[in-house]
Amino acid sequence: MKGTIIRSTGSWYEIAGDDSKIYKGRLRGKFKIKDLRVTNPIAVGDRVEYEHENTNEDTVSIHEIIQRKNYIIRQSVHKSAHGHLIASNIDQSMLVVTLAMPRTSAGFIDRFLVSGETFRIPAVIVFNKTDLYDEEGLAYLKEFSSIYSSLGYHCINTSVVTGEGMKEVRDVLKGKTTLISGHSGVGKSSIVNLLIPGLNLATTEISDFANKGVHTTTFSERFTVEENTYLIDTPGIKELGIFEIGNDELSHYFPEMRAMLNECKFNNCRHVNEPKCAVLAKVESGEIAASRYDSYMSMLLGTDNRK
Repeated sequence: MKGTIIRSTGSWYEIAGDDSKIYKGRLRGKFKIKDLRVTNPIAVGDRVEYEHENTNEDTVSIHEIIQRKNYIIRQSVHKSAHGHLIASNIDQSMLVVTLAMPRTSAGFIDRFLVSGETFRIPAVIVFNKTDLYDEEGLAYLKEFSSIYSSLGYHCINTSVVTGEGMKEVRDVLKGKTTLISGHSGVGKSSIVNLLIPGLNLATTEISDFANKGVHTTTFSERFTVEENTYLIDTPGIKELGIFEIGNDELSHYFPEMRAMLNECKFNNCRHVNEPKCAVLAKVESGEIAASRYDSYMSMLLGTDNRK
């Protein structure tokens, strides 16, 4: 029997069976994913094979993970040599950010985009809480978001309070399986509640002391927005460490650098201080955003811009 993981609580999983029934499942034995060291062998979105346990027809044992078409992964917070799967088999990702409270850093946005670029997963960036911006803030938002829209990323301005951008979000989601992610407190759960009336995901006010959101989503879960339209919601991500990407290939996952692969003097150019580097020339001229290059250098050198 086959089905799709729609909820993960760590040791137990909810499976939407191809027979339209929901099963509670657990792994049978130890799973080892070839060439992939992870803290969680199964992610929401995974297709699995399972069989009924003798004791209970609603409880099943998972014995096979069907090959993934893609996945988004981050470095494990607790085991640096391991990754943590965020979601698999998705059509696109949607990163909810805000330049208000709590402010999402460019470094975090860029790390998320790089993670998706490894499988060429299309990304949508939702700039939420526009109702909190004054004129100066809106002008900065326009300038900041243009960095990403110019690279081909779909950017949407939204406000749960005014309803701005919500129709556009619905249109982008239609007919697809989308991972929705972001820091705690950016309004992700509020957006999901608007998209799926009656769901009533818990939301929590921002801590004034720390200017950080409080986690409201505990487990990863897939929700049905409408027929053939699914959202995979995940707990708010505090840090996003890059995993499985070597320094020699990192620039391939920055679209503005990937477009210039053959323009540098040296084939193995890392775009740091090499002579006749086309990327450095574009950074100097302003054609590549300084914030994007700073993110690239931070990932390359392993310095901390994960938050």
